[in-house]
Amino acid sequence: MTARAYVRQTLETGWRTVFRVGWPRTDKDRSAAMISSFFLHVHSAKVKPNSLRAAYTFGLGLISFYMLLVLTVTGVALMLYYTPSPDAAYRSMKDLQFVVTFGPVLRNMHRWAAHAMVVAVFLHMCRVFFTGGYKLPRQFNWVVGVGLLIMTLGLSFTGYLLPWDQLAFWAITVGSNIAGYAPGVGESAKYLLLGGTVIGSGALLRFYVLHCVILPVAVVTLVAVHFFRVRKDGLSAPPGRAPATTAEAAKGGFPPSARSYGLMALADRPAQPVVESDPDEEVMAWPHLLYRELLLLLAVVVALHVVALLFNAPLEELANPTRTPNPAKAPWYFLGLQELVHYSAFIGGVLVPGLIVLALVLVPYLDPSPRGVGVWFSPERRRANWIFGVFAVVTIVLTLIGTLFRGPNWAWVWPWTG
Repeated sequence: MTARAYVRQTLETGWRTVFRVGWPRTDKDRSAAMISSFFLHVHSAKVKPNSLRAAYTFGLGLISFYMLLVLTVTGVALMLYYTPSPDAAYRSMKDLQFVVTFGPVLRNMHRWAAHAMVVAVFLHMCRVFFTGGYKLPRQFNWVVGVGLLIMTLGLSFTGYLLPWDQLAFWAITVGSNIAGYAPGVGESAKYLLLGGTVIGSGALLRFYVLHCVILPVAVVTLVAVHFFRVRKDGLSAPPGRAPATTAEAAKGGFPPSARSYGLMALADRPAQPVVESDPDEEVMAWPHLLYRELLLLLAVVVALHVVALLFNAPLEELANPTRTPNPAKAPWYFLGLQELVHYSAFIGGVLVPGLIVLALVLVPYLDPSPRGVGVWFSPERRRANWIFGVFAVVTIVLTLIGTLFRGPNWAWVWPWTG
């Protein structure tokens, strides 16, 4: 054996120890590559064309996950330059702004990715609802998604304090006061969150640990469960694409999981038949799905870089507990609640958020009928779509009012007159 052949054989052997299949060239190799890869086995070997339609999913679930990846990478890098104490936190921000190489871009990407993740998770939840993706057998995964939305808000909220400037200090002051309105347990919860009665070194340390350790572990765990259930339950499919046997289709169009839950009693009128899924209509995840995912990842990273280069994350002067800004506003995603708190502390701080979370958790179990799954704004779900649509619009409107139309003493102002 020549030296060249020996080196080539050694490299090929080493490559095979890492990539067991190698570069797939046939459908059989593509299936084996998806199954044998640690990172790719979360996908099935084949996927339905519905999951590739950008107009159906808009990639919102993947965008949310990519934002989490960007936050993890940039967050770990920022931890190397940050000290969680009132004396050093603000100085750490200034060092990132003026001393650390590429520090401003790093901090900007982290800040804007955090805001974008809140928006992406909210829109992803809206997409799932309006396409009926929360229905059987995906009810539990919807509840996991509600938990991820809450955890996303918690991650952004705890990270808001870390710059230790005026904006962060008073936003967290207002936000923690909203949490303190809960009768009976509000003050105790606020004390537990802040590590005292005021925002100081204890609060900063607790927010740092929550933001960097506790909440990320919880989010990663829920994301793993979420992905697992997506893999097992599948993506919601339009009529005529949900798997069912011919006999079950003839009995009313319910998938096997619906029959096992005794939901056939809901078929008080003939349902649209559900035909058996044709495996020949499925396409290989490699390359059709995988390439789309990589392209979306590239687009997200490029967009975040552009935004980070054009817009600097806000950094006001050092936090001063003796100088209260007017108005003092909560983080933007809680401004809708602050608007309601302006009228009633109990309604805005306790009743409305509690009812929203409870309704989101119960909705898949209160609306178990499988009709209208996989179709945007299905006429069979007109009432549910209207209710959720009104909730989404009211949430957005209240947030915009708190952001743009409230001035000193929470008085109404027109933003274009200032």
